[in-house]
Amino acid sequence: MLSASEPPPTAASLPPATPPPPSSDEDFFSSVSVASTSSTSSPIPSPPQPHPQIPITWPEDGTLTLDWVNNLMLTFDWASKNLSPSELPSVMPVPIFDRLVLTASKILHKEPNCVHIDSGSGLGPDSTVVVVGDVHGQLHDVLFLLRDAGFPSDDRLFVFNGDYVDRGAWGLETFLLLLAWKVFMPNRVFLLRGNHESKYCTSVYGFEKEVLAKYAENGKHVYRKCLMCFEGLPLASIIGGSVYTAHGGIFRSSALIPAKRAKGKKNRKIVLNPDPSALSLGSMEELLKARRSVLDPPWEGTNLIPGDVLWSDPSMKDGLSPNKERGIGLLWGPDCTEDFLKKLNIKLIIRSHEGPDAREKRPGLGGMDQGYTIDHDVESGKLITVFSAPDYPQFQATEDRYRNKGAYIILEPPNFDIPVFRSFEAVTPRPKANPFYDFEDCVDSDEELDLASMAT
Repeated sequence: MLSASEPPPTAASLPPATPPPPSSDEDFFSSVSVASTSSTSSPIPSPPQPHPQIPITWPEDGTLTLDWVNNLMLTFDWASKNLSPSELPSVMPVPIFDRLVLTASKILHKEPNCVHIDSGSGLGPDSTVVVVGDVHGQLHDVLFLLRDAGFPSDDRLFVFNGDYVDRGAWGLETFLLLLAWKVFMPNRVFLLRGNHESKYCTSVYGFEKEVLAKYAENGKHVYRKCLMCFEGLPLASIIGGSVYTAHGGIFRSSALIPAKRAKGKKNRKIVLNPDPSALSLGSMEELLKARRSVLDPPWEGTNLIPGDVLWSDPSMKDGLSPNKERGIGLLWGPDCTEDFLKKLNIKLIIRSHEGPDAREKRPGLGGMDQGYTIDHDVESGKLITVFSAPDYPQFQATEDRYRNKGAYIILEPPNFDIPVFRSFEAVTPRPKANPFYDFEDCVDSDEELDLASMAT
């Protein structure tokens, strides 16, 4: 271990030969600091870690292995504690970044808007599915979660529900790590899009500046490639024919009520009737036809479904209405949850999108101190919110912190419709890091959006 007086080494100062990475989650995480799952437990001290094999290289045959992904996790964990952000290119060179993101993007862009995770994609009688909510660049908590739940495997599938970046100091490493798992196990790891996988949010909440700080003259290239990858992320999943997951939630029908065009004015935009009474729930067919490859989902026009899926919130008041608090998406009540469950013939809706900062401003809905809430419990099933970033946000303007736990959900056979909740506390101590956005001026719960700047 480094002493407090020793300067952190650079990648170039590592010995030329480093030991091979561990080949299992148990070996790897025996050297990583561990999160406490009990509020009374003391942090477990971290023993010395083996040096990772750096810089990261791409396999000669182009095929990722568990050893490769293990080494990537070890490398990112080690670099976050021993190197400055600007030294990340010495760990993950730009050509390797390009290969990883391009390979993952090709896989993601081929997936439908709503991924069906069933027997055709490897879901079997011995399988379990882990559903993960927002992680927001909290790399060390993601590493703990993977160890706690067990790595993706033939009989353990993962669905990540978006918001991989922004606010936390390691959004890029977190996103790249999950892309690596996707490339390694494309039919066992599913990455859905969150509202922060957008140009607007990443320009406000830190990810763009993080990438520019870490990759300097190549920063614009790296950021642009990430945005292109974001466009390919699917919007939703159906698990075992029983569970709908999406970052924000449900969506409206895209059926239009034509607007009258003034004579002589061509190309006038046709917009959805703003009358809330005209809103109705959308169908799976409409979701599959929506155009998801937009950097910032629109809040007006004919392609509103992506914005609904990424930005909508539940309400305790019945009905379907515009989400005026956010300026995009919908608010929906328990009656809509019941109708949606019946329409899709499913038992659960699992969404994310709201951390403790958002929930403290939402009367009638539960807080996020345990990392999850059951928001609607109706005749046909339940609506659940899961949030997987403990002690969130990493940077907070107030002296008092939320100190919320994170959580993930385990879905088990045969029907995958009875959620098992696993709460966990943040890994401590976090490596010291500077924020990449002005967290004192940013509205934590994504309110007061500048809609004009979201136009693409």
